[in-house]
Amino acid sequence: MKELELLLNRRWILKSEDKELYYKVRDSIGNIRKFATEKLGCQVIENSLLVKLEKIPSVPETFMGIEEFTSKEEYAFLCILLMFLEDKDAEEQFVISQLTEYVASNMPGGQVDWTLFTSRRRLVKVLRYAVSQGILRVTDGSDDLFMDEQAGEVLYENTGASRYFMRSFSRDIMDYARPEDFEESDWFEMDEDRGIARRHRVYKKLLFSVGMYREASTEEDFEYLKYYGRRLSEDLEQNFDCQVHIHKGSAFLIMGEDCHMGVSFPGNNVLSDIILLCCGKIREKVKQETWKVQKDERILIDTMEFDQMLKEVKAEFGSGFTKNYREMPEGEFLREISECLERWTLIRRDEKEKTVTVYPSAGKMAGHYPKDYTGGSQDE
Repeated sequence: MKELELLLNRRWILKSEDKELYYKVRDSIGNIRKFATEKLGCQVIENSLLVKLEKIPSVPETFMGIEEFTSKEEYAFLCILLMFLEDKDAEEQFVISQLTEYVASNMPGGQVDWTLFTSRRRLVKVLRYAVSQGILRVTDGSDDLFMDEQAGEVLYENTGASRYFMRSFSRDIMDYARPEDFEESDWFEMDEDRGIARRHRVYKKLLFSVGMYREASTEEDFEYLKYYGRRLSEDLEQNFDCQVHIHKGSAFLIMGEDCHMGVSFPGNNVLSDIILLCCGKIREKVKQETWKVQKDERILIDTMEFDQMLKEVKAEFGSGFTKNYREMPEGEFLREISECLERWTLIRRDEKEKTVTVYPSAGKMAGHYPKDYTGGSQDE
């Protein structure tokens, strides 16, 4: 179902931006809603403005945040912007000074100092994100004017899509006391291991995450794969260009060339190449029995030993990197590569225990240079 794949790949499909695609997806809404409801437990929103599949993960991951945002204040600004737009009709216009006044009076912890460039820059970043998502349109002016000085004005138009940006909850979230309370909130009144909830969890983990891994909290999910794994694989492979790989301690959905569901790894960039080389080095150390794979298919090693592996990758293959990574200071290189590995859930660093857990996904792929590659070794 290509229409379902489109909804999995996008936040939503706005009628105002692509009318032909909007109607194409609406024509298939019956099949889409059946799959989303039965297999994912996700709601499909369909109205005169947009079509959206609510992609709510079973477990939130670091990579699921908004990449453009780098501070908590930006997330707060976005939430307050959505509050501000609640009282605006579709196509209603407003100037940025109206928004800044509203943000300052509703910001948790007190007012915002708009004389500070940092505050203005963060709000502009949020507004640009809102425009890119189709929540706002710039009618007149440039946000660079506001970035330069507090008095700069910009005229925006509300598209009406903001009302559907946040998910709808089945109960009052003011009762929630911890971030964990948001996880699978629709199933709070049910036994978490009942068949329907378990099926939804498994499908979500395969479609929304890099992979699913066996641990104490997922034993019931792997029990589901034991009995229904073949049926699940056939179901997903019939609907998408993909393969489902189920192992003793992990399971993955491997996308084919014609499958486009969100961001995939590896990408066509140098950072992905470096990560693949790291995965190759990890497999090499396992083959040499330098690193031992545990029963749960994971590897647990000391942080210093893992960082040494990253240094080896740079020393051996560094001449093939772009200038930015070749000349990057060692500490910055280790930090950036580790963060990328962790973002893709290939590893998890435990700063308190000074250990690194290497997940089975790191063993699913590897990169290497051609056999005639001669550069990169510090000994040469």
